[in-house]
Amino acid sequence: MTARGEPSRLLIAVGGNAIHPGDIRGTPEEQVELAARTGESLLPILMRENQVVITHGNGPVVGKILMRQTLARDRVAPMSLDICVAHSQGGIAYLLMQALENALRRAGSPRHVVCLLTQVEVDPADPAFDAPSKPIGYFYGEAEAEEVRASLGWTMREDAGRGWRQVVPSPEPRHIADISLVHAVIESGAVAIAGGGGGIPVVRAPDGARRGLAAVIDKDLSSALMAKVLGLDALFILTAVPRVSLHFGTPRERPLGRVTAGELRAYQREGHFAAGSMGPKVEAAARFVEETGKLAVIAHLDEAEAAVYGDAGTRVHPGSA
Repeated sequence: MTARGEPSRLLIAVGGNAIHPGDIRGTPEEQVELAARTGESLLPILMRENQVVITHGNGPVVGKILMRQTLARDRVAPMSLDICVAHSQGGIAYLLMQALENALRRAGSPRHVVCLLTQVEVDPADPAFDAPSKPIGYFYGEAEAEEVRASLGWTMREDAGRGWRQVVPSPEPRHIADISLVHAVIESGAVAIAGGGGGIPVVRAPDGARRGLAAVIDKDLSSALMAKVLGLDALFILTAVPRVSLHFGTPRERPLGRVTAGELRAYQREGHFAAGSMGPKVEAAARFVEETGKLAVIAHLDEAEAAVYGDAGTRVHPGSA
């Protein structure tokens, strides 16, 4: 922490729907523009003397990759889901790296941004493989979702009142592979983009050999684990809403400012946070605070700087309910 209480070693997790909203076509021009906006939002943070890791979601993008290859499956051999995650991780990280460095150069900073393709080990016996729950890809109406399920064999589920989406297994992250490389990058002064899309899901054999599995790990849970292992000061989860809210989307909606991890857990048990949207973010924030005694913040991407300085977002501190 700096003298004014600002975290000097932090992980910033950028939501997939924040950098690739569901209401865009996903053209290269749109993706470049959105990445540039992300770069401008994060620039004031990156201009300071600090150590920064950036992770990002991939739910909308990996779902589109799956759809593209499904439509072309009669002409092009489809890739397994772990390779699709790797494709999304590389593509999104490339756009973010370029946008961040462009913003830094315009501001006169020589700071570098490094992308690390990241594998994350999971348990092959994780019950998630028998109960797909992670929403990815397009939103559909109920009738469209039934057509997709019937024609493609995908598991479809209603997603927090926003429509129907494909769901895939989402096992718990157990180990960030080669985490020492992330540490080396931030120690050098460069910004590290790592763990994109929750990381490429792999299992490791007794001899150390790894192989991929068909799954998408939750980005926020992987981010919390990475921040914990690296011993960072704070976890910032940036998304498309300004704060965590109780009774979200109803006349009784109440945004949360400062809250303890225990209070957040109590609200969680009351069923306030939907599994397909705010649920994983709340879980990740609570875990990080409980396991480290440090700070987690959930805020809007456009308010990144204010969130770091304590002026925006839901701030989760240690403490019981």
